Amino acid sequence: MSTAAAQARSSAAAEDPVDALIKSIRIPPRPSLLADLQRELASPDPSPAVIGRIVASDVGMSGALLKLANSSIFGGRRKAKSIEQAILFLGINQVAALMTGLLARQAIPANCAALASFWEVSSRRAEAMVFLSRRLRIGETDVAHTFGLFCDTGVPLLMDRFADYESTYASASLEAERPFTALENERHNTSHTAIGTLLARNWGLSEDVAWSILHHHDYAVLDDADTTSTVRSLVALSLLAESAIRKYQGDAESLEWNKGGARAMAYLGLSDEETAELLDELHEAFHVDQ
Repeated sequence: MSTAAAQARSSAAAEDPVDALIKSIRIPPRPSLLADLQRELASPDPSPAVIGRIVASDVGMSGALLKLANSSIFGGRRKAKSIEQAILFLGINQVAALMTGLLARQAIPANCAALASFWEVSSRRAEAMVFLSRRLRIGETDVAHTFGLFCDTGVPLLMDRFADYESTYASASLEAERPFTALENERHNTSHTAIGTLLARNWGLSEDVAWSILHHHDYAVLDDADTTSTVRSLVALSLLAESAIRKYQGDAESLEWNKGGARAMAYLGLSDEETAELLDELHEAFHVDQ
């Protein structure tokens, strides 16, 4: 055997099994429309007209964007009748966040019975993140929306890869004390947070969004002064959103809130009464958009 062949075989044998596993998971490529949008946003002077043309190039996306723009969470009292008005009312960055979410829905498989409500919950979470970001005047609403929509995108990708991941996900959802990701890592050597982070980076989303996805079940990060305020804020707001969604779905409690809610309130400077009032407002907003 030649030296080169021996080195190649040695290298293959030494490959990290976790790296090999991650390579076996199908990460959808970044949609061309998203690449076009990000290219325009990265220009020195992004053009609303150009962004409008990108959106209008997909009829289904245009209609969905207008529907979202006119929801109570995003549109308020003004109703956009065209893509141009939606961009004017919402701003370029928020339109870009909404578009990114719509493209994710098209690209990421979520068609099995276990994922029947996946996008409904993801959209609800994204809307909750926008509401909370505005209400508490924390961070940028488009960043909050993007994180809220993408934080669990690793779930359908893992269901697509592992036949038994549905069982893992169901069991992890019932973990009262351990991190949600503990069982995922035990059974599959990866987690939905790790895969979601990989997708976010492949799609060119911001590092703050990617890191927040990675840590959104790691509530110790809320006490870590070395972690950026954006990441900590997104993780804290996601716990509030999770609690509100559970209430909206009729659940008696949120196990994730039980694990990290106290830390989230402390980080956000909220009292029990302020938190309860905020969650009631969010719950009411959910019903308005039914």
